This record gives sequence, C-alpha cells and structure tokens, in this order.
Amino acid sequence: MTLIYIVAGEESGDVLGARLMAALAAQHPGVRFAGLGGGRMTALGLAPLFPMRELAVMGLLEVLPKIVRLRARLHEMAADIRARRPDVVVTIDSPGFTLRLLGLLRGSGLKRVHYVAPQVWAWREGRVKTFPGLWDRLLCLLPFEPGFFARHGVEGLFVGHPVLESGADRGDGARFRARHGVADGARLLVVMPGSRGSEVTRLLPVLAATLQRLRPAFPDLVPVVPVAAAVAETVIAATAGWAVKPIVVTEVSDKHDAFAAAAAALTKSGTSTLELALAGVPMVVTYRVNPLTAMIARRLIRTPFAAIVNILAGRAVVPELIQQDCNPARLADEIGALLGDPAAVAAQRVEFARIMGALQPDLGMPSAAAAQAVLALLRA
Repeated sequence: MTLIYIVAGEESGDVLGARLMAALAAQHPGVRFAGLGGGRMTALGLAPLFPMRELAVMGLLEVLPKIVRLRARLHEMAADIRARRPDVVVTIDSPGFTLRLLGLLRGSGLKRVHYVAPQVWAWREGRVKTFPGLWDRLLCLLPFEPGFFARHGVEGLFVGHPVLESGADRGDGARFRARHGVADGARLLVVMPGSRGSEVTRLLPVLAATLQRLRPAFPDLVPVVPVAAAVAETVIAATAGWAVKPIVVTEVSDKHDAFAAAAAALTKSGTSTLELALAGVPMVVTYRVNPLTAMIARRLIRTPFAAIVNILAGRAVVPELIQQDCNPARLADEIGALLGDPAAVAAQRVEFARIMGALQPDLGMPSAAAAQAVLALLRA
C-alpha cells in the first residue's frame, strides 16, 4: 500500500493537511498516512509522531527557549521518515521546521513535496538560493508565486488557495443570532486574535480596550471571538472579565455563521483575512509581536503590506494597523469609520470578489489540484 508521510506544524497546516488527505484518498484509494498533524488529520487516520502543538511557536524571541526541544523533534522525525521509507513526503507550511526537515532528507532518495511556498517574496529573499534540492515539487497558493520563483530558477506550481474550500462564504447569519440570542438589530463585530498562544496573549488586551472605546458610539455592538481549539481555554479565561462580554465560538460552522451575521471584523493579519474576504466581511487588520522581533522584521520585510488581501490587490484595500499602530485608539477609530461608512464597506467587497477569482486553480478545487500534483510525482 502507498504510504504518504504528511507533516503539518500548526492549525492552518492541519486544515490543509486534512483536505489534502481526503483528496488523496479519493483519487488513490487504499493510501496510508503517517507524520504529524492536529485533530483534523488525526480524525482521518494519521497517528501523529508527537503533539503538533509543540511546533506552534511564533516570533524570533519566542522560539529561543524551545530551540533544544524543537531540534530534538526535528531529528526524531527525520529518523522516523528514513525508517519508514514512505512513497512521498509532503511538508506543509511551517518553514522554520519543515525546510530544516527537508534539508535533513537530502540524499535520502525519497520523493518530496512542499505545500505552501515559503514567503521569501515578502522577506529574506536570499533564502531562495538554498531551495534547490529540498523538494521535487513546490505547490504554491498564490498566483504570482510561480513567476517569482521562476525568476530565481525554482519551479513552482499554482494549485489555488484552500480558503476557497473553507465554507467561510456559506454561513447562516440568522442561525447564529438564534443560537446565541443576539437581537436582529444588534451589530456583530468579529474579533480574531489568532491561533497561537503568543498571538492571543499579546492581542487580547488591546482588543478588549478597543471594544471599550467603541461602546459609547455603538452600544448595540456584540463582539464575537472565533478561536482554534488549541487556544480556546486561554481566550475564554482572558475574555471572562471583558466589560463588553464577547461570544466565544470554537466550531468552524459557528464561525462561518458569525461571518454571515457580522457587520465588520477586526482581525490579525494572516489567512483569516482571506476567510473574511471570501465571506464578504469588511475588516480592519492588526498585529503586534515582541518589539525586538518587530525591529528585526522591519529590516527584512520587502512587501509594503502585511495583509494578504492587500498584497494580492497591490494596494491598501483594508486598513492595516501593525505594531505601534496596534493600539485601542487607532483601532477604534478605524472600526468606527468602517461601521459608519456603507461606501467603504461596498468598496472592500468589490475588491474581495476580484481577489477570490484570482485564487481559483484552472480546474477543480485547490485540494484536488494539490493531490493531483502529489500523485503525479508518485507515479513519475
């Protein structure tokens, strides 16, 4: 039986990995899986080599205390792969771990696919020189990435963005209001602080203060906080004392229903911006990291935007308030302006539709296109 070793290091990778596993099983019945993943991949039959949460670390300084443990896990996984001799190894995103893993597999003779191209077009472009030989196929989520990599002599294949399969645009707003007892006239504000512990710990106090500032002008505003299971307890505890009591949701279907009911969103940068754009939710984007991490990042980042919707559009479609601008006064001003300006809402939605069209692969859905690429390498 065909054995495919899949490695996902964080929540978003678990989502991609699960969809890829389902598409692979549909196209290649009898396939077996091993590797690393979260709850979604485990539910499809993957037994993780160790808990995926051990890799969910964000930021340069945040990694340092765990570097010894991460290095041990890296070598443990490389040894497991060499012992199992899978037919294909698929690494998903998490470049800090997965690219090092692929480096350890050089010369192994194993077929390797990396899913989600490293964002070297955004920062540390010089890293592209180290990529030849790391993989046999590079699967890109963004339409401009194959062209970027081609200019550096690296082949990439655009397979579409998996947000198109997320269901973020198929929520039921009336169902959400009924389930959580939200009045028809109340306005919902989706607040998305991230999926990593370090993110939510840093952002939640700022978001709480922002909601407090919005309360006088928008007394009917109801905050909804969708969170991943890995940080649910942290978020529930941190928001228990908020003056503006939020609705914390952990189910994906509930999150999508909240999108359908929402007037606007205040979200961290990342894939969440694409989910909201697919659902047509106007947004303000924010983010904050350790000050030293931010200082280093400013010297390395080469894109003018942090939000992927702005990068894809090539202009500031949604407001970005990053680092020092991530403060309650600025955030409240931007959200308040959005809530009071139907023209700004409509302009964002027009641009969202154009961006979503550009993320569609030539044929089928992104997970099916990615599975076809993996199986084509398997059969080569």
